[in-house]
Amino acid sequence: MIKLVASDVDGTLLPEGSSDMNPELYDVIRRLKEKGIVFAAASGRQMNSVRRVFRPVLDDVYFISNNGGYVKYRQDVLACRAFAPELAEEFITYIRTMIDTFSLVTAPDGDYTDSKDPEILCWLREGYRLSIEEVEDILEKKDRLVKISAFVKNQDAAQAAQPAIEKFAGRALVTAAGEHWIDFTALGSEKGNALKELQGRLGVTAEETMAFGDNNNDISMLKCAGESYAVAEAREEVKAVSKYVLPAEADSVLHVLKTLL
Repeated sequence: MIKLVASDVDGTLLPEGSSDMNPELYDVIRRLKEKGIVFAAASGRQMNSVRRVFRPVLDDVYFISNNGGYVKYRQDVLACRAFAPELAEEFITYIRTMIDTFSLVTAPDGDYTDSKDPEILCWLREGYRLSIEEVEDILEKKDRLVKISAFVKNQDAAQAAQPAIEKFAGRALVTAAGEHWIDFTALGSEKGNALKELQGRLGVTAEETMAFGDNNNDISMLKCAGESYAVAEAREEVKAVSKYVLPAEADSVLHVLKTLL
């Protein structure tokens, strides 16, 4: 019997960089809760952004944000995995060597950038609904950062991330999150690790867990669920670790969730 559902957001429940959820999902989350099934939103997004998407059911959802770096339930912080300042500075400096890249850093209290690209800033604010503070130098915010992100404009994120994955192995988790996002998070900041902690907190086994995803940052989470689903548009690496691949249809995840009611 399924007792816990964890789902990625961008590319799985929503088109990447949008925020308008099918309102039927909120009703399904409430009904799942009535049946004793917990729903967790597991996203690479910043906490404020993912919470805005689920505003109608804020008190009913566990939030795994920043790829597992910052986890909350209602007002309780369940995990906050931040970089040491010297590591944050090293990663930011590395991103600055990359070509055509927009930088964004996330602390528990907000999101910051020193990039000036008006098009991307508009997309992040209107699509992701991020409240971004523009600063002169994001190195000023290197204390308590839970995620450092690079938006690579003209490359596939999985390919662009590979040199950083190799360079920083053992010191940070570097992963593709979406077609053009590369996320740097502290060791232990994986969706899968956060899901395991949540399973332990709730007394739920992997066999009692269902998970949905589409991108490389979802792989660790899918491996922790007995019932794992990749959406039709998922990367091949994600499909390879998933028990099922959903059909290419609108609201495919919602259709599966309704079978639990």
